[in-house]
Amino acid sequence: MTDILEILCGAEKIFRRFALIPVIVLSLAACEGATVPEMETYGDQTVDPTKRETVFGDSKGFGLGGDDKPKQAPASGIGVNAFLWRATLDTLSVWPITSADPFGGVIITDWYAPPQTPTERFKLNVFILDRALRADGVRVSVFRQKLAANNQWGTAPVQAATATKLENAILMRARQFRSQTTQ
Repeated sequence: MTDILEILCGAEKIFRRFALIPVIVLSLAACEGATVPEMETYGDQTVDPTKRETVFGDSKGFGLGGDDKPKQAPASGIGVNAFLWRATLDTLSVWPITSADPFGGVIITDWYAPPQTPTERFKLNVFILDRALRADGVRVSVFRQKLAANNQWGTAPVQAATATKLENAILMRARQFRSQTTQ
């Protein structure tokens, strides 16, 4: 019973906090056509309204929470190292890509059976972990399946060096792309 009362009291507090929102929205909507004068005169002083102090601090207005740190411009383009991204797509060009997220740096392939070994297939998950071109900036997960006698795919072990070799191939290709752009 006390739990229900606590929930109801919490709901009442939330309702009281948000009850003024329609009043604020309506009063702001009434100001829609208003213009701000370029200069204002107070007694014998002329003041630029964009540079005056207000009750909320400087003339930039006020915010609800947050910090006073200057905001950075939003990043454009991809969110990971472009050389690693391009090198990964180039290295995995034979694999069918299921998902590619350039902002999160994740590439997931579909199953691919090499023509030399049609009874086994591979799937890759590649994670680009850094915006810098570094050796630890890319991580590859390799999955392998073998075709059994009953025509069912079953999980098979992957050599530990396989993922490392793919990571090295991606890094080498990324370095080639970087050297081509600096020339």
